[in-house]
Amino acid sequence: MNLLYIERASKKHAIKMTNVRVNLGQRGYDIAITTGETPALGRFAHERCRGTLAFVVTDEHAAIHAHPAADALEKVGYQASVESLPAGEIHKSLATASRLYDRLADLRADRQSLIVALGGGVIGDVSGFVAATYARGLPLLMVPTTLLAMVDSSVGGKAAVNHPKGKNLIGAFHQPIGVWIDTAALSTLPDREYKSGLAEVVKYGMGLDGEFFSYLETHADAIARRDPEAVRYIIARSCRIKADVVEKDEREETGQRMILNYGHTFAHAFETAAGYGHWLHGEAVAAGMRCAGRLAERRGLISRDVTLRQDRLLHMLGLPISQHPWSVADLIRVMQSDKKAQDGKLRFVLTCRLGEAAVFDDVTVDEISRALDPSRT
Repeated sequence: MNLLYIERASKKHAIKMTNVRVNLGQRGYDIAITTGETPALGRFAHERCRGTLAFVVTDEHAAIHAHPAADALEKVGYQASVESLPAGEIHKSLATASRLYDRLADLRADRQSLIVALGGGVIGDVSGFVAATYARGLPLLMVPTTLLAMVDSSVGGKAAVNHPKGKNLIGAFHQPIGVWIDTAALSTLPDREYKSGLAEVVKYGMGLDGEFFSYLETHADAIARRDPEAVRYIIARSCRIKADVVEKDEREETGQRMILNYGHTFAHAFETAAGYGHWLHGEAVAAGMRCAGRLAERRGLISRDVTLRQDRLLHMLGLPISQHPWSVADLIRVMQSDKKAQDGKLRFVLTCRLGEAAVFDDVTVDEISRALDPSRT
């Protein structure tokens, strides 16, 4: 990470901006992290895409941020159009993608037209999917407004829509031209959504950076109350950790990127069983990490102390650490249709020690059942 000081021409003052670079050769891009600097978004976009149309996709929750962003884009020469979608995971669908294709066709979008995904993970996923597939690919600018999107889904180039048979079954890899993170957007984020994003932050500490996990433990109170410096740090550190992984395994071909799915095999089953939108993604991930911790502990990979530290931190951050009493058999059936399965084998990311995880494909159904049902010994 490094600090950039960009002079704003209109007011002649420096903008403090943290920059995280995702090094992917010609597909590389910058993640800019700042606070309260929406006017600078226009220049950031225009330096990376010289088209004339900017199609801003948002939803009813993030719409308050969309029009200032559109104004910033228009000031640097874009014709900006805003499309606001209904909020919620249920709208991450092919039907929503079709609606956006229709709007792009009406706007006479070409391959230089910029898609601006302004919102949370759902908006980023469906907008990214549309950007990857319309006219064989349009430039995409991610402008996440939720903590979860800032630390996770806006980085890495994965885009997808859900299918009744499973979460994110239809998708593509499509790297953005840049990610613009303005932490001021978190001021309008409901507390439940903020806590949901913290689950992905904990994931990075548990599976990839033990020192970061210790920071989260010692600063849990500041993080929970949204201390500005603590928030900026956890966003920047999370983005750097994810960028490091993506650089090594951009398209999930070597298996290294699978590490980012710690807790997610369980979590996706919870989301599917509950019905999309009943649980926020981060809530499901928190419960999923607890199941993964139990599984790793019973396999002798980690000690009870590590699982207790994980569960204690999740509790301190206000996240759920137990799933609803769904049928274990139903959950396992959902997992078996997970896109991460290979040759019919389920793959689980398990912590081997604090800050280090690995992928296992030899987990038995009985082990999964025991992890899902803590009453079983």
